[in-house]
Amino acid sequence: MPLPPAPTQRAALLKPDAYRMTVFEDDEAAEASAAPPATAAAPTRKRAATKTSAAKKAAAPDTAIPSSAGRSTKAGVSAAPAHSRARPADEGAVRMRPPVTAVPPAAAPRAAPDAAPRKKRAAGPKKMFVLDTNVLLHDPTSLFRFEEHDIFLPMIVLEELDGHKKGMTEVARNGRQASRTLDALAAAHGSADMALGLRLDSTGQRAAGGCLYFQTAPLNYQLPSSLPQGKADNQILGVVEALRKLHAPREVVLVSKDINMRVKARALGLVAEDYQNDKTLEDGDLLYSGSLALPTDFWTKAGKNVESWQSGVHMYYRISGPVVAQLMINQFVYFEAPGEPSLYARVTEIRDKTAVLETLKDYGSSKNTVWGVNTRNREQNFAMNLLMDPDVDFVTLTGTAGTGKTLMALAAGLTQVLDERRYTEIIMTRATVSVGEDIGFLPGTEEEKMGPWMGALDDNLEFLAKGDGGNAGEWGRAATNELIRSRIKIKSMNFMRGRTFLNKYVIIDEAQNLTPKQMKTLVTRAGPGTKIICMGNLAQIDTPYLTEGSSGLTYAVDRFKGWPHSGHILLARGERSRLADFASEVL
Repeated sequence: MPLPPAPTQRAALLKPDAYRMTVFEDDEAAEASAAPPATAAAPTRKRAATKTSAAKKAAAPDTAIPSSAGRSTKAGVSAAPAHSRARPADEGAVRMRPPVTAVPPAAAPRAAPDAAPRKKRAAGPKKMFVLDTNVLLHDPTSLFRFEEHDIFLPMIVLEELDGHKKGMTEVARNGRQASRTLDALAAAHGSADMALGLRLDSTGQRAAGGCLYFQTAPLNYQLPSSLPQGKADNQILGVVEALRKLHAPREVVLVSKDINMRVKARALGLVAEDYQNDKTLEDGDLLYSGSLALPTDFWTKAGKNVESWQSGVHMYYRISGPVVAQLMINQFVYFEAPGEPSLYARVTEIRDKTAVLETLKDYGSSKNTVWGVNTRNREQNFAMNLLMDPDVDFVTLTGTAGTGKTLMALAAGLTQVLDERRYTEIIMTRATVSVGEDIGFLPGTEEEKMGPWMGALDDNLEFLAKGDGGNAGEWGRAATNELIRSRIKIKSMNFMRGRTFLNKYVIIDEAQNLTPKQMKTLVTRAGPGTKIICMGNLAQIDTPYLTEGSSGLTYAVDRFKGWPHSGHILLARGERSRLADFASEVL
């Protein structure tokens, strides 16, 4: 029995006639296969009859079945998928063959046998996005981030892209990658006319369903005389204005990372947007905090259904109810109410509609000192539980200045390196972004160059290694400092590519100044037995073009939440001094 032609359209988009047509043809094929074998001349006559009927059907006008997007298939009529052919026809129904158009075998498109189903695109008219140069320099893959919409690149954008391709900076690398992407798209279409557009999915990027258009001819536009015509930004604005009139009523949108560019576009009545794909969150206040306060009536409503047991020094509670839907693995919960016992626990298991809570170790008590440090508030105790847990491989700490991020990370690291021998050494690094003007090149080795950037390390080590005074205390302090220094390595981020850390305790300070790509580069250096701690204050971002929503620290917090071997805590209360706390509030 010959195989039916491959389907060219999903079953959900077929008309009811197509189902009946398919069943009718399958019945004829089944009857033909059940008939006794004919003579040698019979197949010849049958094929001749088939060709004659196909020729008659080809003379009829093509009937196309419109899809949901308003397009017609090339073949005219699509055959039903394999699973629809198995549906039996109604016995009482009259079988009528609908008028169909014969499709030559060579013209019938064949679907890949294992092709994955494409994501259903949003309904609505396509937009045309005009990309500014800074978008391509910020994200070279931005061409493929606009789903089914089309992209237009003015010629001045290509000129500016060519001017940024030299050098070893991140911007230069992104410019070269964007140029290679454009070259690959042009090569995939061969000698096709570029004015007709280049399919963005021609290089394998199936998420992009639109076309890429280049400015192949001069466009007529008129801008206010107050805008200099020779400036690149104004030329791009002129292109957007010309496209808006040329493609009306289709929406033409300018995408730029330059705030002033977007302001000028809106002042001219043009639609302008920021590039949103790299932003993890729109509002920094929506960032996962790592802790959740249980409602005041929690025990009243859920107390009857709570199971509790003890294992070692920890108590475990299995809870249920609507609060379970808000919980994540390694999230901390607390219950504080006047006249009732407090509860501080961590979520260790979520199954169906129940969750298991594990009580915490109190590092605020003098019995549980970590390298001479005790926690002073609830969030610090949460953070210390994460830092001292060997099953947690990745910890992120955020908070304002003076909340104790660096001190707790160093104290936990020294305890686990020198006392417990869990890790071999501490590796500390940070993004070398200046607050003000750069002071120039620094002399010495790698660690000596990183010394001025590690003032926070020196301040905290001085506190952790302080003696009791006197000669014995001075000698003891010197010996302790020498021992600590031998186990702490200061490394630069510029030389992290290709490294693998084995059984190391890695501290990444000032992580809010990292891009998501830099954060991925550092975190993927972790080998077996390595723990990474990322710390930063999202209110003190010094890197240009980075915001709270696009910072690498925000990216890591959002992507790692809920993973059983990671944890995050937002430290809300400063413990440095009353002067620092007041300054953080009023300045």
